[in-house]
Amino acid sequence: MSSRKKFLFQASALTAGTLIGSSFGHDVFAIFRNRVAPSDQVNIGVIGVNGMGWSNLKAVLKIPGVNLAALCDIDRNVLDKRMGELAAMQIDAGRVKTYNDHRALLEQKDIDAVIIATPDHWHCLQMVDACEAGKDIYVEKPVGNSIEECRVMISAQEKYNRVVQAGQWQRSQQHFREAIDFVHSGQLGNIRSVKVWCYVGWKKPIPYVADSPVPPGVDYSRWLGPAKSRPFNANRFHFTFRWFWDYAGGLMTDWGVHLLDYALLGMKATVPKTISALGGNFGDPASPQETPDTMTALYQFDRFTLSWDHTIGLENGLYNKSHGIAFVGDHGTLELDRGGWEVWEETRSPQKVKAERKKSSDNGLDKHMENFITVIRNRKMDELKCSIRDASHIAILSQMGNIAFRSGKRLEWDPARQRFTDEKVNRRYLAAPYYNGYKIPKTG
Repeated sequence: MSSRKKFLFQASALTAGTLIGSSFGHDVFAIFRNRVAPSDQVNIGVIGVNGMGWSNLKAVLKIPGVNLAALCDIDRNVLDKRMGELAAMQIDAGRVKTYNDHRALLEQKDIDAVIIATPDHWHCLQMVDACEAGKDIYVEKPVGNSIEECRVMISAQEKYNRVVQAGQWQRSQQHFREAIDFVHSGQLGNIRSVKVWCYVGWKKPIPYVADSPVPPGVDYSRWLGPAKSRPFNANRFHFTFRWFWDYAGGLMTDWGVHLLDYALLGMKATVPKTISALGGNFGDPASPQETPDTMTALYQFDRFTLSWDHTIGLENGLYNKSHGIAFVGDHGTLELDRGGWEVWEETRSPQKVKAERKKSSDNGLDKHMENFITVIRNRKMDELKCSIRDASHIAILSQMGNIAFRSGKRLEWDPARQRFTDEKVNRRYLAAPYYNGYKIPKTG
């Protein structure tokens, strides 16, 4: 949003907009959008619209005064599909420009903010470019594909003073915050162990497929960007790109940034002293995916241990939940997941604590987008639910687990130097290699 566009809503109007934004469809907003002053409109461009980019767009367009200005994707087939779907959202497709290069979209002067939902290896470059172009940014998680990229993204936000919200929408859900308030109340007693797990049964190990010609309509060189040049392979493309180190970090960064985030929030923790990890492709050893389908990571903090456990192709996780966070205390255990939270008493504790299950009752993505637009308008950066600094912190923690797995070492972290004590590991893994003439941005 340009500097002339100040937030003029009264508190009552904002509250009403927030409640309406979470409850009704786009037909309602066609009425309300016209009542927002032209100076308070927020024009959005979306970079990457195949998956979460499209979900993010549908969420943000529920908010009065938000308009779609442009879409960008390297796959013309995806763009054509989305443009055809705009009519169902009561959006005039003739007013929406399309691009296959994000740099061209960022040159469009009337765009105030962008949603970045490309594969992970593009997040850093595109966020920095958007900051330089004076846009506010909603960037999907994990924010960086390496520890160094996370640092660069923080630096870019600070240098250009842009609103940057990361797509960790659980931070906007009420039941997650209520559960953490309970943890902070001290009722669980001393918490010595936190367990985090993600058993994703509907994601199966990918089978082998041969390299093939680039599909018509796909700008493959733009898709690769800074990643190593390779022949086109469908396994490395839409969605399943996340199982290859060139582009992403597997389940550890895909779900880990959501769940490990709340583990750290609950424990008011910063960085671990040591990290170790074990795993492999045990579900299907013949699968070509590089990230492990089964993995356990252990983080040692000063006063507790944090464990991460994931599998692909299985559903039965701890406490009979497919995913969750468990805070194991002397008086009880609190289990938290996307469906709700509850507390089980510790049988041997004389000071028992218990809480019946409290279910989720809101839409985290909708609320997260409402928070993003509110901060675009009022410029109060400390009101963001997931700033780039917060998101980078948990992305780095997830990267630590992956680096421990890939290096096969028990690693020690030096918080003063912000690197591992093993310099060989630092040289190999702190920064993702850039190819094809791309270089990691310099923002200092």
